[in-house]
Amino acid sequence: MTPLTHDRYCDEIAHQVRQLRTAVTSGADLATTVPTCPDWSLEQLVRHMGAALRWVELMVRTRAEEEIPEEQVPGAGGPEGEGDAAALDAWLAETGEMVVTTLREAGPDTKVWGWAGILNAGFWARRMTHEITVHRADATLAAGLPYEVAPDVAADAVDEWLQMVEWAQRTLPDDPAKELRRPGSSIHLHATDGTPDVNAEWTIDLSEDVIAWRRGHEKATVALRGPLTAVLLAFYRRLPLDSPELEVLGERELLEFWLERATFG
Repeated sequence: MTPLTHDRYCDEIAHQVRQLRTAVTSGADLATTVPTCPDWSLEQLVRHMGAALRWVELMVRTRAEEEIPEEQVPGAGGPEGEGDAAALDAWLAETGEMVVTTLREAGPDTKVWGWAGILNAGFWARRMTHEITVHRADATLAAGLPYEVAPDVAADAVDEWLQMVEWAQRTLPDDPAKELRRPGSSIHLHATDGTPDVNAEWTIDLSEDVIAWRRGHEKATVALRGPLTAVLLAFYRRLPLDSPELEVLGERELLEFWLERATFG
């Protein structure tokens, strides 16, 4: 599969912001609890996502050489008062336009503080694409709306997740990802609706101190099968493994072990 371009990520952020705004203006109760993030209401989730986008926009625009504290980000708190869908929608629209414009102007190679060992604006374009893709799933679930995501974006989100786990195992001694080693064990993810150009299958080898993963079909200790969107959401712990669209073959406990310790997103 051809890697996504910087412009593709920027386009997707803009698209995902529009979709998230739909959840805000759908008539759903903004005070409703988000089932997959039960500490948040729908409004709190949207404000969190908007604040993250504004934080990234400021770092990229100022070419930050170190992390900027969130409290220094102008407008990150969102509109005053609660429960005003129109004001929240307008703030989110402005936020999306700001971050996409800044990322496009910067281009992928502009040096910016980041983590995971990637210090450029391209890292943030990709990271925010998948951050909002998953949090929009949270929002649409809370609002009772259907959810879908483009196959190339969904597959890249799984790639990024695995790369983050690999990075955490290499560099963060106290991260739960350090506990993922299981000699002789492996996980296979199989999107049943995949196409050759996406190649939406993954094998994750847990035998070494740092995971080894690759695209492709292989036998494994446990396999998670289902439509790509469902596999993505299950992998991000947004969809239960016993959902009717999913199938778990082999040692289910191993997959549960992974999901408990791979804690990004």
